Amino acid sequence: MEEKKAFEQELEQEKAAQEEVPAEAAEKSGQEQEEAVSEEAPGTEEGQEEPETEQASGPGEKKGFFKKREKKDKKDEQIAELTDRVKRQLAEFENFRNRTEKEKSQMYTIGAKDVIEKILPVVDNFERGIKSIPEEEREAPVASGMEMIYKQLMTVLTDLGVTPIEAVGQEFDPNLHNAVMHVENEELGENIVAEEFQKGYQYKDAVLRHSMVSVAN
Repeated sequence: MEEKKAFEQELEQEKAAQEEVPAEAAEKSGQEQEEAVSEEAPGTEEGQEEPETEQASGPGEKKGFFKKREKKDKKDEQIAELTDRVKRQLAEFENFRNRTEKEKSQMYTIGAKDVIEKILPVVDNFERGIKSIPEEEREAPVASGMEMIYKQLMTVLTDLGVTPIEAVGQEFDPNLHNAVMHVENEELGENIVAEEFQKGYQYKDAVLRHSMVSVAN
């Protein structure tokens, strides 16, 4: 019995040894095949780049370039838009300032004309009063005082831009003169102002009051 058991154990050991040998051979052949494939694979040698890396990097670089360009174009558009907006605002402000200056000048002119028109009757009364003084009384203190005040008043009006309109001896101008009557006068030519009844005045280039005159036929 013991010999039989010993014989069976020897058979099992031989069988196990035979099974281990093919397994080791299979493992060895598998390793050899992997080494052969790795040696033949392209791009594993030094100095060579893998084609997959090139393909992956190429589109990425183009995509990044277009993104940068798009960002730059948007920035240029914003700068151009803001520059145009600033120019428009400056032009509008310049127009507003010019319009304001013009309106201010017109308002000043209208206000000055209103004040001067109210002063003109005072000037007329001074002239009438001086003319009514007899020659022998012109040197009296009252008469000389009136003359001085009248001259001072006319100087102030002249400094403001007020000037009397020339009438007598001038050709009749409907823009400056107001004809209230016509007279026969052989010494004067036709359509010449013969007499002035009320003096007219101009403020700069605007007529404050037309001269009231008679015109020769």
